[in-house]
Amino acid sequence: MVFNTNKEKGNTSLGIAIAYYSSNGYTVSIPLNDTQDYDLVVDKDNVLKKVQVKSSACKTKHGNYQVALKSCGGTKGKTYKTVIETKIDEIFILTEDLRMYILPISEIKNKSTINMCNKYNKYRVK
Repeated sequence: MVFNTNKEKGNTSLGIAIAYYSSNGYTVSIPLNDTQDYDLVVDKDNVLKKVQVKSSACKTKHGNYQVALKSCGGTKGKTYKTVIETKIDEIFILTEDLRMYILPISEIKNKSTINMCNKYNKYRVK
């Protein structure tokens, strides 16, 4: 899959996350705006989880996809929040080759990026 723009990457990732959760028995709710830290709320067996959706087409020199965990903005591109500073429950990650991962926020220790190396294979979903 080729992501031509960040908007396309975000829309594709969100759509695939919705399809994944829906096809695995979750009820999926989508927030009305984008001012919250999460992109989806998923419900299964009366357990609600706030999910942030991330994607990557960027690889490290070792061939692992690198996922940005911070949000930047303004004229100077200043970081205004990182994933570990939010109150989400898990991150749904989609890579350019359509690999999907669901990581609990407790597994994220880095502030700026995460490299999807073998360490995270246990979180890969089919």
